[in-house]
Amino acid sequence: MVSQRKQAARDLAGFLLLDKAPGMTSNRALQRARRVFDARKAGHTGSLDPLATGMLPVCFGAATKVAQFALAANKTYEATGLLGSATDTGDADGKVICEEPVSGFDRQAIEAVLAQFRGPIEQVPPMYSALKHQGRRLYELARAGIEVERAVRQVQIHELVLAECDLPSFSLRVSCSKGTYIRSLVADIAVALGTVGHVVALRRVSVDPFAGQRMWSLDELEERAESGQSLDAECLLPVDCVLAHWPRITLDAERERRFRHGQKLQLAGSDTAGLHAVYSEEAVFIGIGEVDTEGRLAPRRIFL
Repeated sequence: MVSQRKQAARDLAGFLLLDKAPGMTSNRALQRARRVFDARKAGHTGSLDPLATGMLPVCFGAATKVAQFALAANKTYEATGLLGSATDTGDADGKVICEEPVSGFDRQAIEAVLAQFRGPIEQVPPMYSALKHQGRRLYELARAGIEVERAVRQVQIHELVLAECDLPSFSLRVSCSKGTYIRSLVADIAVALGTVGHVVALRRVSVDPFAGQRMWSLDELEERAESGQSLDAECLLPVDCVLAHWPRITLDAERERRFRHGQKLQLAGSDTAGLHAVYSEEAVFIGIGEVDTEGRLAPRRIFL
């Protein structure tokens, strides 16, 4: 028997910028948003820790086909660290495992240390992370008391600003590349200062290319749904919004038909080689195509 939930599910498409509340996993937030919209298919473009709040881009339906292009995006965070104690998770949700004195430095000392962490840096991912080791999530191993060696990875810190300093607490604004762990960054800064530390508050302010866009809390969405207010038109961004910075190709009706059938097209213009967003004459997003060095456009993702 088909459940009532499955019968009600809709094939909608678009991006929702969810303002995740503290204390819940990203998957739990995703599933609540999915229920609000009665969406058949949904995913998100990068987990936030349960302690963290802020922008969690959720993709519905066809938007999941372009979500990979948001996964590699730069992100901006506001983080508060506490010096003098380290936890097993690297944040306030964990158990204190080490304490060190907090003395001998001030705001100026912290500013000087931050200079070491701008630009390309190396990080060791924390054990409490969603990375996998031999098919198991690292956080699953950590909860079982197992620690494994993790490969060092290089990340890019585009901006690192000391926003507030009220020792032993300090607040940072961080703009960084994909794969950066703010918990590791705060812990490494503390070590560079000669002590230990952990994250006590973390908010993801933005994810490129959604910077400056409106975020919606689950409470707001559920209130709108209960009152019969518009959800799709007001709260969802179009599927192609993550490709706004891409070069664009417009096809006439005949070429659109051939493109949709998976055929390569010889372009008359001087389009540069690489991936392009493809549109119909009516400015409807058709899909993603790749132009080769001989000016031929091949379909890579088609949106019917």
